[in-house]
Amino acid sequence: MLKLPPVEIVEVGARDGLQNEKVLFTTEQKHTLITRAMDAGLKRLEVASFVHPKLVPQMADAEAVVESLPDIKGVEYVGLVLNKRGYLRALATREGNKRGVDEVGCVVTASNTFGEKNQGQTREDSISVAKEIIKLAKRDGLQAQVTVSTAFGCPFEGEVPKQTVVDMVKALADAEPREIAIADTIGVATPRDVTELVGLIRAAVPGITLRAHFHNTRNTGIANAWAAYEAGIHILDSSIAGLGGCPFAPRATGNIGTEDLLYLLDRSGIETGVDLDKAIELGEWVGTVLGRSVPAMVTHAGGFPQPNNAS
Repeated sequence: MLKLPPVEIVEVGARDGLQNEKVLFTTEQKHTLITRAMDAGLKRLEVASFVHPKLVPQMADAEAVVESLPDIKGVEYVGLVLNKRGYLRALATREGNKRGVDEVGCVVTASNTFGEKNQGQTREDSISVAKEIIKLAKRDGLQAQVTVSTAFGCPFEGEVPKQTVVDMVKALADAEPREIAIADTIGVATPRDVTELVGLIRAAVPGITLRAHFHNTRNTGIANAWAAYEAGIHILDSSIAGLGGCPFAPRATGNIGTEDLLYLLDRSGIETGVDLDKAIELGEWVGTVLGRSVPAMVTHAGGFPQPNNAS
């Protein structure tokens, strides 16, 4: 049987997964979420967002969360930054021989209206800021990647032309980030949209590493992840328990659940290095903290049924 390429899962539950939740997780609970995700086998985790705490209260303890994390070889901690001020906060977590973050994630927006509401930047402004941050990160010994948000649609402007996204990726590729992610921020994409956009990007910038980030707002997220994989993207974002959303995107709901993505990949013979059972247990724990049912379906259904050997 032909061996399929493995997938690297980037766990975004401690940042994107929590930022829109009304129940505030304590620093200790975030530490538990991240370390249990690592115990399940996740090696690259978005752990905090260095944004203004008044805008995103869930991220007010970003520095404390990062400082609480263990210094484990082979694991990478990612901090989201939207501007130079945020970057300097992320960089400061490494002062005094502290582990700190290993990587910063920048965000550019394919929609001017969304960008102005989400980060106070136009499309061109966000590209310029991201390129500056990537340059600073390289100078300071940090990895840097960038996400193109609202790549498939905007809650305020509607359709986003695919060529707009392609042109943005071309501009960003000049800064040589670790990778560029295309994000369905509000969960409007279909597999055909994914196949077409990835094809256009690959034709325009064949050498760039791509990542994909899908929300499941309209129940197409897992199908889109599969379309991205078939189109050659082998780095996928997901969130334990399927949590997520954006404070500045009306009606946007959670990311695709890590448990749901793992089930799809495991049953398809694609290696991830992540333990599905442990991910399910973590999703259940998240539900107890929230005091409600979580969106990820595999959290409730469990993995593939095992034979009943009882006599």
